[in-house]
Order: sequence, then C-alpha cells, then structure tokens
Amino acid sequence: MADVNRGNRPLSPHLQVYRMQMTAISSIFIRITGNALLVGTLLIVWWLLAAATSPEYFALADAVLTSWFGKLVMLGSIWALWYHSLGGLRHLYFDSGRGLDVPTAEKLGWGMFIGSAVLTVLTVAAL
Repeated sequence: MADVNRGNRPLSPHLQVYRMQMTAISSIFIRITGNALLVGTLLIVWWLLAAATSPEYFALADAVLTSWFGKLVMLGSIWALWYHSLGGLRHLYFDSGRGLDVPTAEKLGWGMFIGSAVLTVLTVAAL
C-alpha cells in the first residue's frame, strides 16, 4: 500500500510563496460587487414600494435608508457600480484582443480599483 503521509506535505501553491495576480483579484471583486449591487437595489426597491404603500411604511423605510447603515450600503453600492462598470469596459477592451499581456492587465486591474475610488468620491461630492 502507498504511503499516504498527507500531514507533512506543503499546500500547493503554498500560501507564503504564491502571490495572487491582479487579474484574479479583480475578477473576484467583479463577482462580489455584482452580488453587492443586488443588496443596494433591493433596498431602493423596498424604499420605492414603501413610498407607494403608506406614509407610515415609507417613514420606516426612509429611516432605514437614511441611517448610518443605509448610507454605508448606498456608498458601497456607488463604489460597486463604478467598479463593476469599469470591469465591463475592461472586458470590452480584452474582447477586442488588446491588453491581454500581463503588464497591461495588471495596470488595468489597478486602474479599476483606483478609478472606482476616484469616481465614487466625485459622485459623493456631487451629491
């Protein structure tokens, strides 16, 4: 029978050696932001339905949406919307056959993070 000594084997790729690439990180964040946008959308739909229901129910929904938690969710939704949009533009660029080399893909990944943060600040400042 084969020696199955799994306790002493290193993980592959080992977590201390492997550095996650920017393309993988940005891809993971695209999925996270897509799901996070659903939460913000559900809050806005709830707020609109409450407005159509009654003044008392709208007051409750408005209190939740204008609380610190609601404002934090909306701020996160603004960032997620910008990040997700920039990711879509990056994908269109990739689909054209350009930017597929590693240095350009890394720069585009960083551009998504930095660009979404800057656009979020500009959006909040405009409100």
